[in-house]
Amino acid sequence: MKNAALTSPSSPASARPPVIEVIDLACGYAGHVIQSGLNFAIPAGEIFFIIGGSGCGKSTVLKTLIGTLPAISGTLRFDGQNALDANPAHRRDLLKTFGVLYQSGALWSSLTLRENIALPLKEYTPLSRREIADLVELKLAQVNLSGYGDYYPAEISGGMKKRAGLARALALDPRIVFFDEPSAGLDPLMSRQLDELILTLRHTLGTTCVVISHELPSLFAIADRALLLDGPARTAIALGPPTHLRDQSTDPRVRNFLTRAATPDLTS
Repeated sequence: MKNAALTSPSSPASARPPVIEVIDLACGYAGHVIQSGLNFAIPAGEIFFIIGGSGCGKSTVLKTLIGTLPAISGTLRFDGQNALDANPAHRRDLLKTFGVLYQSGALWSSLTLRENIALPLKEYTPLSRREIADLVELKLAQVNLSGYGDYYPAEISGGMKKRAGLARALALDPRIVFFDEPSAGLDPLMSRQLDELILTLRHTLGTTCVVISHELPSLFAIADRALLLDGPARTAIALGPPTHLRDQSTDPRVRNFLTRAATPDLTS
């Protein structure tokens, strides 16, 4: 099922060249389609949310975008380069252009925060030990964790783990950062602080942020545009600025989702 007719009102970033292009993308597992007919482009510097109810396929789409799950069909481009047909060397180069903040933070429990952040720098760069150490301190400072480099993940709060995971995602200065349910497990104050950090990344570094979320407060606070996935339809049913979708959409599924009371969501 294609949604090529799905259109989006302009966002402030819409005049910029797209860094991500998705054309008729279908994704799922073992040939079982979870979402299909996905068509959208994300310009540089945009904060783009992928939203939807529990089990609709948000995490499946994320895994396809970052390459941990093969696409069933369609086209995915980063800066005009085809990501789905990339050879291993090309794929390795593409991986350097984006970072991922996983829902759990995905930190190595046996390593300090400093050692966790240094890992991608050791793997993907020829930098010296001193240069890596300096960069690690910079990344800790960017997420307001200066002075915590020698702590282990078990010694810090959930919000701090998210910020440490973000510091690692930023280690290679990616143009794009993917966020997998960044507010999951956080109290409202910590969630707002993470939202502010995402805004700071965009404003200071020009980072393109793709956020998988069901959190309405974060959506309306920081998103430029949102793509709403529908589970039964197995495709996207809305694309645009969140307030426009909430106030102007004539689709009851869209308005019901965006005006609902906050409820827990499950990984999809």
